Amino acid sequence: MKKNNYILKFNLCLTIFFIVSLLSIYSAKTISLDSLGNIFVKQIIYYILGFIILLISYYYKKEIIKYAYLWYWGFNFLLFILLFLGVSINGSRCWLILGPFSFQPSEFMKISLILVFANILNIYNNKKDIKTEFKMLTKIIIIFLIPTILTFLEPDTGVVIIYFIIMISMILYRGINKKWYYFIIITLIILSTIISYMYFFKNELLLNILGKNIFYRIDRILNWSNGNGYQLENSLITIGSAGTLGFGFNNIPLYYPEASTDFIFTSFSSTFGFIGNIFLLIIFIIFDSSILSLCNNKIKRIDKYLLIGIFAMITYQQIQNISMTIGLLPITGITLPFISYGGSSLFSYMFILGILLRIAKDEKIFFN
Repeated sequence: MKKNNYILKFNLCLTIFFIVSLLSIYSAKTISLDSLGNIFVKQIIYYILGFIILLISYYYKKEIIKYAYLWYWGFNFLLFILLFLGVSINGSRCWLILGPFSFQPSEFMKISLILVFANILNIYNNKKDIKTEFKMLTKIIIIFLIPTILTFLEPDTGVVIIYFIIMISMILYRGINKKWYYFIIITLIILSTIISYMYFFKNELLLNILGKNIFYRIDRILNWSNGNGYQLENSLITIGSAGTLGFGFNNIPLYYPEASTDFIFTSFSSTFGFIGNIFLLIIFIIFDSSILSLCNNKIKRIDKYLLIGIFAMITYQQIQNISMTIGLLPITGITLPFISYGGSSLFSYMFILGILLRIAKDEKIFFN
């Protein structure tokens, strides 16, 4: 029996992610806040703990799927608690502080949504009539709206977008009657028009409905479209001046906030240059394409939905994170999977990697 190529690819990519993460963080720590402590050593510890989480999700995948709703409601409760007990960092109450440890519930809320959506779509997979699809979509939208509202109130718009990407991707993969597409498009157009009108002509009303942070969020988008903001400007200068091979370790020429988290790609680019960027992008493509390839094999229906949700979440975060550092997309505070510093983000992705490895192992997919 030949070795499973999927498991080999996932493990190889994880090893490279680990090395890239440590090298980038080691270089970024020279311009990171002292309050973060020794982020290089912490990231090693996070990876060790993350590997334990990977083993748990690998060996208990069935139980995790079985209790998907329990996970979902548990993390919704934590999101609710954040509104009262969460510590405000950079204007958002996204973190629960437990002594020396901090935890971001929204990182695992993303996974909970994937698990619950997969269960719902699996139940309604063979039922294509309008009435049944209405029930299915109603359940999915309610499941989506609860954490979306709680996360929006933190506020954390970037994660809300990820929730939406996960939901839409999984629904599109399942397929629905084309009438629903027309309804969704029209609804989005109407909502966008109403919000735009209130932003320009009814500021007070918009403020009362969506909260005092809404103008800050919209201004960030407008600043991105105008190419403004010193964080983005310094990121562009750093990446553009890194050349073919980069500046090397501890030689980042300019300061920019979140060098080890949201802007870790800038730190990596500064250290390794254009060649390093191409190498990392190739590894991302190998990892992502392996998920899609696994999904195209004869595996369980529910596993297919899980893979699509995971693929949508990871690829969107990769595209969003890299694009915001080079000015192609707005800055939304999205981390780079497996690379950015931080326990909550890394733990969530090690968790889903365990699920990926289990799907590959359970289905016994071997090929030349």
